[in-house]
Amino acid sequence: MSQTMNKATVSLDSLNEAELDVLERKIAGKYMNMVPWGVVVWGIGNLIAWLAVWPLVLMDIIPLWLGFILATLNVALSYLPSHEAQHNIIASKGQPLRWLNELVGHLSTIPLVSPYRVLRYTHYEHHSHTNDPQLDPDFNVHANSGWHFLWKSIMNRQPGSGTGKAYPETLKRTGKEHMILDAVIYQGVYLVIMFTLAWAGYAIEAALLWWVPKQIATTYIEYYLSWAPHHPGNEQGRYTDTRGFKSRLGNLLSMGMQYHIIHHLYPRIPLSLTPAAYRELKPILQRRACNLGEL
Repeated sequence: MSQTMNKATVSLDSLNEAELDVLERKIAGKYMNMVPWGVVVWGIGNLIAWLAVWPLVLMDIIPLWLGFILATLNVALSYLPSHEAQHNIIASKGQPLRWLNELVGHLSTIPLVSPYRVLRYTHYEHHSHTNDPQLDPDFNVHANSGWHFLWKSIMNRQPGSGTGKAYPETLKRTGKEHMILDAVIYQGVYLVIMFTLAWAGYAIEAALLWWVPKQIATTYIEYYLSWAPHHPGNEQGRYTDTRGFKSRLGNLLSMGMQYHIIHHLYPRIPLSLTPAAYRELKPILQRRACNLGEL
């Protein structure tokens, strides 16, 4: 293995930047342009599973504590299928399965109470301006440590927080302010449902099947999708604004984000293929002086 790596290193050292760029894009291209059917099943199936938890608990078929655990898992798992759709990985505009791409995008984040269009266009701005304190809508997630992140994540959900203003301001700056109505409708429906359940005598069930899972899931998602792969978040540039990192929970429980650097370089590569793409691209990324951590 070491001899193979050494040969690869020698071969790469003989390439100029233009040739290295061609090789990098050729390798990355092998992992694109395929429908990630697992994500389609994940996105729609997870929503169905979350919806099923409600009658199971309210009809006393399963205990509330079990429903709470299941609902928390469902909400935590709800973002990534939409994330794939945001990048048109299931199908681009004009392709036959475009409707499926948009369906997964819209449906999967209902448990998270996050509108697809708002997530998509603010996420595009995150990719375009990663770690820019003025233009990156996710910049307020940055923190000095994991514990500092936890505190900031909680504070960012308070009224008038920087994060609360970042998405609307980003939509206004990019001419997408009409999409703010999506968020207003989502939050309005969410509050009506929660208050109705409370009025009907199911306040605890509503809290433990939606409100608390939503808070836990939001922190979990922000940690692995925003904080960990960009920490310390003080560099900008294609090969320096994201890092590879080794999670104590492993790649599966860290939502596949150990290889998030691949996603930022090539957003059309499906999440399930980023580890394989990383392994093949690693010698090139080392040549590019990327921060690969302990991967």
